[in-house]
Amino acid sequence: MVSREAVLTALAKVEDPELKRTFAELDMIGEVTVDGGHVRVTLMLTVPGCPLKERITDDLTKAAQTVAGVKTVDVQFSVMSAEQRERLKAKLGHTAQLPEPGRSPRDYARRVVCIASGKGGVGKSTVTANLGCALARRGNRVGLLDADVYGFSIPHMVGVSGRPMAQGDQLLPLPRGENMQVMSMGFFVDENEPVIWRGPLLHKAINQFLTDVKWENLDFLLIDLPPGTGDVTITIAQAVPSAELIVVTTPQVTATSVAGRVARMSERTDLTVIGVIENMAYYEVDGKRDYIFGKEGGKHLAERLQVPLLGQIPLATLIREGSDTGQPAALSDDASLSRLFDTLATDVEKLGGR
Repeated sequence: MVSREAVLTALAKVEDPELKRTFAELDMIGEVTVDGGHVRVTLMLTVPGCPLKERITDDLTKAAQTVAGVKTVDVQFSVMSAEQRERLKAKLGHTAQLPEPGRSPRDYARRVVCIASGKGGVGKSTVTANLGCALARRGNRVGLLDADVYGFSIPHMVGVSGRPMAQGDQLLPLPRGENMQVMSMGFFVDENEPVIWRGPLLHKAINQFLTDVKWENLDFLLIDLPPGTGDVTITIAQAVPSAELIVVTTPQVTATSVAGRVARMSERTDLTVIGVIENMAYYEVDGKRDYIFGKEGGKHLAERLQVPLLGQIPLATLIREGSDTGQPAALSDDASLSRLFDTLATDVEKLGGR
């Protein structure tokens, strides 16, 4: 039987890599639970955008695993309150310099909606671009953050290019029309240049996009996540408490299966799944639908997750062409497609940030 006291004793030896004092001494260790051989530790950070989370997780995990019988260690992070930060400053001395919390997306966006998929190739970025344009067309002020750092494509899809300007210590997002602001790694590197970054650099870049970009008075901040459940997704989940999550999938069984894993990740973070969008749902010719990738996979995934199926988007040449030319189908003259994305945007509005 693993003793909680033994785990606490082991964790008490772990030092903060920047402050060079133990987390226990600094009162940074929060809730610690032990269930059989499974240990869960919550560490309270001074700011959400700590670039050393990976190292801290590794150090705490190794310490807990020195206790006989410990099988798994789950390290979670929370953020100190202003009062807790002041107590920590007093403990460290009046000359201590702690990182100051940056702007939170909650300061400039009424709703933060992440768009995710379990795997690449399901059209997640295409859905994000069209949903953003449809929301903007309906009069919402929309921020479009391309957080798919390795596979950025949003700038090309919405027809925005250039280099963001600095205003003081903040970057200005690039505008698309009257109601949309866009930010992407694609604005800082050549389109054909690979981004070869590991966890800490990715973490820093994403947090800067959230805190150091001068997003203004947004109704929606849409965040196009990379496929899967990697570092970027976890960073955003930690930086934006209670953000909403929409899962994009094709009807194919293999796609809905891995998409379900992304949704289940929300159970271990503060993300709230609000709906499923099925892309490439069918191909229509002369009024007849051909279900190339299977039928109603998105509907079944939504039922498993107990959330609405927000829309079924067809496999259509105009959608592909719109993404290639920077003129999203949501803004096209094709009545059926523009109406489809308008309905999707209306349904997302009605969810009201629940």
